[in-house]
Formats: sequence, C-alpha cells, structure tokens
Amino acid sequence: MAMSDILNRIGDKWSVMVVARLGGGTQRFSELRRSIEGISQRMLTLTLRNLERDGLVTRTVYPEIPPRVEYALTELGETLIGPINALWAWAEAHGQDIERARSRFDAAQ
Repeated sequence: MAMSDILNRIGDKWSVMVVARLGGGTQRFSELRRSIEGISQRMLTLTLRNLERDGLVTRTVYPEIPPRVEYALTELGETLIGPINALWAWAEAHGQDIERARSRFDAAQ
C-alpha cells in the first residue's frame, strides 16, 4: 500500500476527529455525530466504514429493537491517539502564528 494512501486516510479531517473522539471510549453513531461539529450523517458513515476497513475501528451491532450499534478503536486504532494528540497540541500552540502568517500573506496579495 502506498504511503500517500495511508496518510490520506488517517490524515483527513473527519478521520482525525472520529479517532480522537473514540480515543475516549466506545460510542454510538448518534453520540459521535453530536460530538463532531459539522459532520453530516453520510460523511460520518463513510468515515467510519473506511476506518473499519483499514482495521482502525470496530463496529458492533447488538440485536435489539431498535438495533444498537457501537464503534470503538481497535488496538491499531489506539496507536493513533498519541500522534493525533501531538498534532492537536501543535495546532493549539501554533494556531495564532498560522493566523498571523495567513493575514500577512493575504495582505501582500
């Protein structure tokens, strides 16, 4: 598998958000959707399906009425928590620097 394919999957905005939320423990679809601002039902479904396909998330369906579906990180998925937390901390630490750089760039255009 090409490195770019892996980075595209784990580096996209929604995958990062889903993995970060699941880092706090198992969640139902509706809980994830409420906790991730701006994600549509369709995008969350696609993101979860792709993360499951890649072995990062498990999907458990409970035979209840109505069916209950829960999502959790796999062992492999949990290995992403450290890098995602580091990326999050970097973004927090340097967010104002990036805003200033964007302002300078836009003003020069």
